[in-house]
Amino acid sequence: MTSYRYPNEEIILLLTLGGLFVVLLLTAGLTVCLVPLLVGVMVVLAYTMNRSHHQSLLQQATLVGMENAPQLARLVEGCRRRLRTGPVQTFVAPQRALNAYTFGFSSPQVVVLFQPLLRVMDADELRFIVGHELGHVGLGHAWLNTLLGGMAGVPLPFGAAVVVTLAFRWWNRACEFSADRAGMLACGKPEKAISALVKLVTGGISSQAEMDRALQVIEAEDDSPLHVLTESLSTHPMLVKRIDQIRQYAADPQYRRLLAQIEAQNQGA
Repeated sequence: MTSYRYPNEEIILLLTLGGLFVVLLLTAGLTVCLVPLLVGVMVVLAYTMNRSHHQSLLQQATLVGMENAPQLARLVEGCRRRLRTGPVQTFVAPQRALNAYTFGFSSPQVVVLFQPLLRVMDADELRFIVGHELGHVGLGHAWLNTLLGGMAGVPLPFGAAVVVTLAFRWWNRACEFSADRAGMLACGKPEKAISALVKLVTGGISSQAEMDRALQVIEAEDDSPLHVLTESLSTHPMLVKRIDQIRQYAADPQYRRLLAQIEAQNQGA
């Protein structure tokens, strides 16, 4: 299921890839015949980096399964079934930050949850977080980002590297809107999607009054030119924009239709 994808995401990716091709031809002295060779180098580098990262996780993080974390394993599987994504491996990493990410060049791809998420988020908020990461898997972001990570080992002139980086940041931000939609479908509660995002930046909310104060601060983000500039360099949109997109999608007939389909499928399972 990919119909929840943010409308502009694929257009932005096509523009980005087209711009990358032009930049490579103009600045790296490449011919069209050499571009496939560069892509091959990127694939090899991406595969090597992915394998190394996976081995590191096996040593440091805990692989989630029914034997050691049945409640979390059931939650992840429930989200995966709702979004109809392929198989994934889920790890809990002993980090202090509130964060999660996904990576992988082939199936099963990997979802990594940082340990504090399990303490700070309630079950529905955690479903949003997991669903967000599964959205990256289901929409192809995980393998494509892993592939593009291989570009780090490809030498480019400084100016070209800046242009390419900014272009892919633009696409990354569109991907976040798509993944937030996946999280909304996984948890089925837009208000929990918003509270999960707020907790990610505040470290936790213990009352509605705290939530309201945090939202007031967040909603002023786009009034600052510094925040706007910082966003252009970031892989993630400003939080106020993500919350606005969640509210807009919650009112979209497509969201209600997809959510009804998911609930009906779950009842029939």
